[in-house]
Amino acid sequence: MSHQVIEDSLEKSMSYQEYSNLVNKLTETEGTTGAEQTEALIGYTKLNQRRMKRWDKTVKISEEAKTFVSGLQHQMTWLVITESWCGDAAHVVPVINKLAELNDNIKLHVVLRDENLALMDQYLTNGGRAIPKLLMIDDETGDVVDTFGPRPSEATNMVNDYKQKNGTLTPEFKEKLQFWYNKNKGQNIIEDITQKLCELEPSMCV
Repeated sequence: MSHQVIEDSLEKSMSYQEYSNLVNKLTETEGTTGAEQTEALIGYTKLNQRRMKRWDKTVKISEEAKTFVSGLQHQMTWLVITESWCGDAAHVVPVINKLAELNDNIKLHVVLRDENLALMDQYLTNGGRAIPKLLMIDDETGDVVDTFGPRPSEATNMVNDYKQKNGTLTPEFKEKLQFWYNKNKGQNIIEDITQKLCELEPSMCV
């Protein structure tokens, strides 16, 4: 069943550029992805469009990471589940795209969560439909060999610690999390994903 669900989602997928164009269009037309067209979600989409544009221009990948990712021989499809209103996705998905661009063996596809719930529900995080979620699919077998998301490891630890102490995430904490993303500049995302790739292809690891 998993393979069929993935194939169905890939048929409906878009490239990162197509996704970026969609977010740009929604910003112009006062819309958002997903079934809910609330003022708050439309506002988040506008904010996230600016975040995505900034990361598209400013994300820097170390020469070591570039050499490693560009040398991978594993033919993979990366399938990202996201929505335009998701704050974490606005920081994470552009970095995933930058890594995928380094190697022709990696094909990046993007799908919207609410249009692909059968897929999303196979890759829940603590029982929830948390996004963004990256599925790393082996092209030869069609198997999902690893996943990443919804947040990089340092941000995940921050969220878990805060929830444990306070029960729920406050607006003040969410602002603090956005500050962390801006300060970290995608480096923890790069570290986490390259570590997963290292485990998939140990011969390439230094």
